[in-house]
Amino acid sequence: MIVNQQALRGIYTGFKTLFNKAFDETKTQWEKVATKVPSTTGEENYKWLGRIPRMREWIGDRQIQNLEASDYTVKNKDFELTVGVDRNDIEDDTIGLYNPVIQDIGQSSATFPDELVFDLLKNGFKNKCYDGQPFFSDSHKVGKKFVSNKGKKKLTPESYAAARTAMMSLTDEKEKSLKIIPDILAVAPANENMGKMILEADQINGTTNTYKGTATLLVVPELAGADDAWYLLCTSKSLKPLIYQERKPPKFVSMTEETDQNVFMKKQYLYGVDGRSNAGYGFWQMAYGSTGEEAAPPTDDPTTEDPAAEE
Repeated sequence: MIVNQQALRGIYTGFKTLFNKAFDETKTQWEKVATKVPSTTGEENYKWLGRIPRMREWIGDRQIQNLEASDYTVKNKDFELTVGVDRNDIEDDTIGLYNPVIQDIGQSSATFPDELVFDLLKNGFKNKCYDGQPFFSDSHKVGKKFVSNKGKKKLTPESYAAARTAMMSLTDEKEKSLKIIPDILAVAPANENMGKMILEADQINGTTNTYKGTATLLVVPELAGADDAWYLLCTSKSLKPLIYQERKPPKFVSMTEETDQNVFMKKQYLYGVDGRSNAGYGFWQMAYGSTGEEAAPPTDDPTTEDPAAEE
């Protein structure tokens, strides 16, 4: 093949088509647990996090519910993935060898938000959220009391029941129910069997499974490495537990001009993708996380287990 701008434009068009097709066809999971927030600057301040507004009976004048300033900021980061194509491969008409690489770039770009979002869950026991506490903590302050959304028990029907009860029992500073109903149980692959038993089995140990269908099981490869940890989430609200912030969506680009340094010095044409984004925490009330470091003892009535006793 004669290497000229017409040929290079054709290669770029072909690569971009492969990239877009792979990107669009790749299945992702982050959107199940995170709200996508468009960003227009280098960072976004979620100062409105801190209080969930509630309806009240209108007696007298309206009461303005001032949102507590949390000063929780998510800064956008730059991300890229680049590969080089040797000019000899174009001249020798072997450019098709790069097609799987370009497709892999498309898939990697599509699933990158999964890495950002689920890394937040995995590190939620140490990473801080809007109130200055770790996202999963036993010291979240609500009014004059401290509330926990953190456990240590391994995933069992009993610990799942305790976590579910704890989330559904959450109230605001005026002791009004937050009406939180968890609907997703997120686990690492090592916990898949236990998760399926709790949420899908008709019976457990010969007893009717009352928790069947109470949530959807989400098995997340990105959670591997913290195999015993598990997370119960409420994703039915307008703001999900996590935030995916996008400043610039992934864009396929190239450097193929003869005057580009990589072409002149190394006879190498560059193709890749870049974007700007990041992820952050929403309301901690929408999530419960357990490290799974402690065995969960059996109990006759799992719904009466006090989640605070785990701490």
